[in-house]
Amino acid sequence: MPVDTVAEQIRRRLGELSPAETKVARILLANYPAAGFETLAALAEQSKVSAPTVLRLVTRVGYAGFPAFQAALREELGAREASPLTLYSGTDEPIGAIAVLDRAAGEFGRAIHRTFAETSEHDLDRTVSLLTDPKRRITLAGGRFSGLFAQYLALHLMQLRDRVEVLSEHPVQRAAAASSWGPKDVLVLFDYRRYEPPTERLAELAAERKATIVLFTDPWLSPVSHHADVVLAQQVTAPSAYDSFVPTIASIEAVVALLLEARGEEAHVNLAEREKIVHRLDLH
Repeated sequence: MPVDTVAEQIRRRLGELSPAETKVARILLANYPAAGFETLAALAEQSKVSAPTVLRLVTRVGYAGFPAFQAALREELGAREASPLTLYSGTDEPIGAIAVLDRAAGEFGRAIHRTFAETSEHDLDRTVSLLTDPKRRITLAGGRFSGLFAQYLALHLMQLRDRVEVLSEHPVQRAAAASSWGPKDVLVLFDYRRYEPPTERLAELAAERKATIVLFTDPWLSPVSHHADVVLAQQVTAPSAYDSFVPTIASIEAVVALLLEARGEEAHVNLAEREKIVHRLDLH
């Protein structure tokens, strides 16, 4: 089933909260999920509100009380650490190729629809604004699997603008690139559950250097989200023990469509110039 996290429940209610409740919500989302495991009194103190205000927020997002709220977070933590091995039961009877395809079509379709429905228009606009700003340098990176999506988005960006690179895996090249990050840099990171510590360390360094971070992640939110300026979360529901990246690809391609729209004639000029070079260098 599609994942409905505590963070999503809070975000959906932001427009309905009182100013005091909004303070609590912002603290929870800014340091998610760790802030939710604080004591009631500590969370109230951090938010500069009363304990009853914290309880009102918890109730408003659908929990009977603070213990129930924290129990939901604990259950969610288990899901954040799930691997294909833990998700694979090995007990299902074979159902055949056609049935698998039918189930996959339904699950992928619902996951994409929910991903798009829950994506903030503000976050999309901010992402497009950052990626089309010619004054900014764009660097993309990911992990063992998610690094493929960094390369995929980078290849599109390279056809539309200059100053785009995929962060090298080579230690010397990676260190050299990171050492020059600053306020005019945008770091686009991809990080999905069983989140990868090297990706979080990249985000920490980029944040220290005042670079802007755009994060693609899952509904449980990578630890990188603590440092990110923009978070685009995708569902990962799949017809197997492996998380699906179909919604991630769909999100990337939606962003590319918006980039083409935003750049207009300039995008056409850049594409035409790159195509000339491809032909001249026989790079088909």
